[in-house]
Amino acid sequence: MDELEEQLVNHLAEVRAERNELAVAEHVLERMTGQLAEERASARPMPGQVGGRAVMLIPHREPGGEEDLLPPDYQRIITAVRQAAGPVMAREVGEIVGVDVSVKSKLEPLRGELVRLVDRGWLRKLPDGRFTTRL
Repeated sequence: MDELEEQLVNHLAEVRAERNELAVAEHVLERMTGQLAEERASARPMPGQVGGRAVMLIPHREPGGEEDLLPPDYQRIITAVRQAAGPVMAREVGEIVGVDVSVKSKLEPLRGELVRLVDRGWLRKLPDGRFTTRL
């Protein structure tokens, strides 16, 4: 019995030590998770360089991602698409956001921004070329 008691005491000491290590690991994990959440929340799209010009990088939409991660121009585009009664053409979005849609060279950059928002998961493009918000 004495030998069994000694084994149990040793085993209990090992379990307590392991439990303490797990508590420390859990605390570290909680701290790191909080730090990562803060970093992601404060992350804004950073301008990049393409051909010597500064361009704004558009992040991919993640679950729970808010539109305020996007640059203001892109936020206005999403708001315009959302406010429309249904799916809209690039020309209609241009009219809402104040682009001179009579000039093709001003409409095409807007169409490119819409497609970029589709590619990054912020909008959806229908087969007929109209745009709508994601479900």
